[in-house]
Amino acid sequence: MGRLERRLLSITDQLEDLQEEERLLIEELAYHRSLADDAARDAAVFDDPIERENAALTSGDVKRSERRLQQLTDRRQKLETRRARLLEKLG
Repeated sequence: MGRLERRLLSITDQLEDLQEEERLLIEELAYHRSLADDAARDAAVFDDPIERENAALTSGDVKRSERRLQQLTDRRQKLETRRARLLEKLG
């Protein structure tokens, strides 16, 4: 097996790992969004400082998860581009 083939296999493995990480993060993000919606609703209904703080905290969790998902997506796209270039070299 040549160097290009080894690099392709490595990139393919990395892409599979990223895909699984993205899948898990998407599920986690749905959970955080649900909690944030509930917290925002509670803050609006009860007008309690603790509820408002909880809403702010859960909103922060959503934003962090969204940023992480975007980072994973960017990383996956870069790897897919590298993989396509390597495939062209092989072809």
